[in-house]
Amino acid sequence: MTANRTPLYDRHVALGGRMVEFSGWELPQQYSSIRDEHLAVRRAGGLFDISHMGRLNIVGDGAEAFLQGVVTNDIARLEPGRAQYNLMCKEDGGVIDDLVVYRSAPSDFLVVVNASNREKDVEWLRHHLPDDVSMTDKTLDVSLIAFQGPMAHSLFPARSTQTDSIPYFGFTQGQVAGEPAFIARTGYTGEDGFELFVEADRVGRVWDSILESGKAKGVLPAGLGARDILRLEAALRLYGNDMDERVNPYEAGLGWTVKLTKGEFIGRAALEKSREVVDRRRLIGLKMKPGDIPRHGAAVTAERGKVGTVTSGTHSFFLGYPIALALVEPPSFRVGDMLSVDVRGRDAPAEVVELPFYRGSARATAPKHY
Repeated sequence: MTANRTPLYDRHVALGGRMVEFSGWELPQQYSSIRDEHLAVRRAGGLFDISHMGRLNIVGDGAEAFLQGVVTNDIARLEPGRAQYNLMCKEDGGVIDDLVVYRSAPSDFLVVVNASNREKDVEWLRHHLPDDVSMTDKTLDVSLIAFQGPMAHSLFPARSTQTDSIPYFGFTQGQVAGEPAFIARTGYTGEDGFELFVEADRVGRVWDSILESGKAKGVLPAGLGARDILRLEAALRLYGNDMDERVNPYEAGLGWTVKLTKGEFIGRAALEKSREVVDRRRLIGLKMKPGDIPRHGAAVTAERGKVGTVTSGTHSFFLGYPIALALVEPPSFRVGDMLSVDVRGRDAPAEVVELPFYRGSARATAPKHY
């Protein structure tokens, strides 16, 4: 099966992008280097093509009630012009996907889902879709790019909407470089920044303009490699690694997204029981020594034997040492406890640390939970 290409494919190649297949799409793993792109986002800004993410428009008189019944967070509290992080769970509480819901109007929502789960999510949602709600897959019609970094808000090109008044997890309809755009103050890097929804035939001009306007300040195009390190430093979960249908929100450290008091929703009964479990599996953070890079699936051990598995691991260029998320069995470990991680067949020391590993500029504008 041929992989999909985003409208920016030719630009990625022209910029030297090393193209790889990811969730059915050809996307740049890196351009110049993962390290340079990663540090550019932490220090100034980076521009990502994330058009592989699924974009579903859900509208109708019953849209709020429908979403309220299939996601864990409280959609009724979501005001027009705001976005909300959410989980979609099975009846047993396992996570089908994590997603962001944007509310444009009382009966008009945009749902952004993971590329790897798009078909599964569409099938699940259609199965529960009532007659007074319609769902349209806009993934191929509307492109999505992310301009992320502490300087992103000040480096938009000329003829762009002022972004200072957009709150964290808020959005507005405006312009970027004179092109119509849905501008959302959301992201997956831990830094302040914006995700820009632009018509597929216009996104190239927006991409070019942002790179040109930010070049003198150190803005770079950035690929999948940098994005993964950035999200892990911020302890943002990756579906398929840190959670899946066998992991519930409380185990993944995302219990704050579950609003049990909002009324009935799929998985509520199971999640109500899960919340009361004291000795449960937990996702913890680990700090390793330089050179000991933990990999997904590596065994985590304590004095009593194997206690868990690394779900995500990498070397953090910004922090200067390797980091990992690991799902471990009870009893829980405390910050400062020492464990071991299998690195190329040997036990490497790992210290339990507080999450997130790094608090970027997004934290300055974010409420505790959104």
